[in-house]
Amino acid sequence: MSGRVLITAGASGVGFAMAEAFARDGWQVWIADVDGAALAAAPQNWRKTEMSVTDEDAVSALFSEIGATWGGLDALCANAGVAGPTAAVEDINLQDWQACVAVNLEGAFLAAKYAAPMMKAAGRGAIVVTSSTAGQYGYPYRAPYAAAKWAVIGLTKTLAMELGPHGVRANVICPGAVEGPRMEGVLAREAAAKGMTRDQVYEGYASGTALGAFVEGRDVADMAAFLASDKARMISGQVIAVDGFTINPDPQL
Repeated sequence: MSGRVLITAGASGVGFAMAEAFARDGWQVWIADVDGAALAAAPQNWRKTEMSVTDEDAVSALFSEIGATWGGLDALCANAGVAGPTAAVEDINLQDWQACVAVNLEGAFLAAKYAAPMMKAAGRGAIVVTSSTAGQYGYPYRAPYAAAKWAVIGLTKTLAMELGPHGVRANVICPGAVEGPRMEGVLAREAAAKGMTRDQVYEGYASGTALGAFVEGRDVADMAAFLASDKARMISGQVIAVDGFTINPDPQL
């Protein structure tokens, strides 16, 4: 199957890898991102929108444009996320908590809210939401992120129940630690919070998996493309980890 896919936070990192994977499979690709420079650098044959997933007016306008341009949507990858603060729970201020939850949870909700009517009208569609292994285990010093990533699992299972009778599937991907600039920031902040070096934290994440390695963006992207395809036509409401099998979510080296 190929079709029309929207990927939020699609201009870099895992989202960009998703866009590349769908494009290779022959899909029409539309990416939305807050980073205008990264959007400009993306392939010119992809449609692009600069916006925040927390701005409901912008999300509504984007879906109106998708409807006018494409006439519908076959797949949504609600991928936007931010790491949020790294600190003990008593040291996290409410504004930082709200900012993290807004992108990770409310961003997924808004994308699904406006994708659902299109997909229900078509009688088919696939929604893939990016959570995290933090949404399965929790992580010390990452309370807002873990809470939001747990919440999107509940959101997605509910979407699977509500939209299933209309032929629409919804699944969650839980990546482990993904190589890249965003993870480098996490490593630095966590090292400071735990009194460890960056390399110790890195080794801790890697050794906490059965495969002993970090995930790459392409690993998550290939799973997203599979879940949106007809090969996954009977897979819905599932939480699929792409993490090398986490056996210790908080190793202390």
